[in-house]
Amino acid sequence: MLKQLKPYTFQISMVFILTLAGIILELLLPTLMANVVDIGIINGDMPYILKTGGWMIVCALAAVGVTIAVSYFASKVALGFGRDMRRSLFTHVEDFSLQAFDKIGTASLITRSTNDVKIVQDVLHMVLRMMTRAPLMLVGGIILAISRDPKLSLVFLGALPLLTLLIILISRRAIPLFGALQKKTDRLNLLVRESLTGIRVVRAFNRVEYEKKRFNFANEDFRDTGIKVNKMMAMLFPVMIIVMNFTNIAIVWFGAVRIDQGLMQVGNLMAFLQYAMMILFSLIMLSMGFIMIPRAQASVKRINEVLQMERDINDPENPKQADQMQADVVFENVTFRYRGAEKPVLKNITFQAKRGETTAIIGSTGSGKSTLVKLIPRFYDVEEGAILVDGVDVRKMTQKELRQKIGYVPQKATLFSGTIAENLRYGRKSATKEEMMNALETAQASEFVRGKEEGIEANIDQAGANLSGGQKQRLAIARALIRKPEVYIFDDSFSALDYKTDARLRMALKRETGHSAIIIVAQRVSTVMDADQIIVLDEGEIAGIGTHDELLKENRIYQEIVSSQGEEEEGA
Repeated sequence: MLKQLKPYTFQISMVFILTLAGIILELLLPTLMANVVDIGIINGDMPYILKTGGWMIVCALAAVGVTIAVSYFASKVALGFGRDMRRSLFTHVEDFSLQAFDKIGTASLITRSTNDVKIVQDVLHMVLRMMTRAPLMLVGGIILAISRDPKLSLVFLGALPLLTLLIILISRRAIPLFGALQKKTDRLNLLVRESLTGIRVVRAFNRVEYEKKRFNFANEDFRDTGIKVNKMMAMLFPVMIIVMNFTNIAIVWFGAVRIDQGLMQVGNLMAFLQYAMMILFSLIMLSMGFIMIPRAQASVKRINEVLQMERDINDPENPKQADQMQADVVFENVTFRYRGAEKPVLKNITFQAKRGETTAIIGSTGSGKSTLVKLIPRFYDVEEGAILVDGVDVRKMTQKELRQKIGYVPQKATLFSGTIAENLRYGRKSATKEEMMNALETAQASEFVRGKEEGIEANIDQAGANLSGGQKQRLAIARALIRKPEVYIFDDSFSALDYKTDARLRMALKRETGHSAIIIVAQRVSTVMDADQIIVLDEGEIAGIGTHDELLKENRIYQEIVSSQGEEEEGA
């Protein structure tokens, strides 16, 4: 993570230089004050008092200016670092495979990209402002205090080790608790996200009270851990203040004795007291750093865990160009299993989806239909075998080139907050209004879009909350149509449509996409019965390939699917 600070070398250097200058100015003030007392006041030398007092004012004003400059540069570094870190996390996560997403979890990734980065950013700001200042002030104060009176400086021998030991003991106990606190933040984020996104289900099943209890348990667990940490940290400051006050009492006591003995002057004692305060305040600043650094360590560890995750899906060093003369999708003995699974989800899958034809995939729930089509755009990589698009293994093409050839409509239609037009242009940025309206017409969505006052400029709420399931599916289909790809993948994308709209949509798609290979995953027989070839999946293996009539005569599993859906759907 320190590499992220390289662009801010100049600003960090300025922080150190200005901090050093500010400390020198502040350390000079007690010496000047001591001279005013010991030379000016004792000798009644008013010009000397005014001259030295003037220098004290200059030093104080200069120190204020330097402090403001340090704050400016430190803020610039910390905020810039936070911005760069969030960008690094986001761009890195965007390249993750779906398996990597599953491993960490969406809620945790959100927490790491926001809460953890904010903690590290705040600690960096504090380090630049305080943790650079405190050690320099501590060392400078000790040197000048010893130069004033070496024997009186022995008072620090009792105070400094005690404070240092206290800081170390509390920090060692706090580090594990801060790590646990961040994990509990993940848990809270997950529960809030689940409850809010699934509010309709929660209310439909009358589980509001259950969700409240579940959230309250996690919330109280987070609170209890936080209180435990803060109780531990709360001990630090009172003890430090007590030690500091007793140190001051000891300095005044022994200093008075030395003044009485003629071994020390009053001005020297005043300067010594100020240096003692600087030393002890430096320790307080260091302790504040040691309070925050353990939490930042936990956050850094979580951020690095994401940044150090290697991408499972990478572009080849020497990508191959696709052969437009072989614009088909070919599966050759493909086997795939999810990470950690004992059995493969797909076994020995071999078929060809030709350009200009519709290939439908049907099977029981859990047979591997959606997994199969997710292998084509390389959301996952095959374990054995190969998938060819335009005659080239998808692993030998760049992901960008591969996905430009594909129009993918997922099982769960995903829309983004913004206008309908903005969502459609996800398919192609340069799409014109006429092209968008044509795609909406084909997707059977033009009627409800025209019914909106703003038309294609109508706003869509987050995740399409102000649209029905069927409307979201049709807009997702229109978004894929605008892309005009070589391969269309419809992953159970007609499930929310009635039979009439489904039939009209399939007819319109056939006219619009005759130049492309179409792959449809569906549960309903009525959706796939007109396909050029139907692939029947059963427990991850191909149980049959053929047309509707052929499979209805020869394939037992397909017959069972048709029978289970009833004569009415078969007729449709």
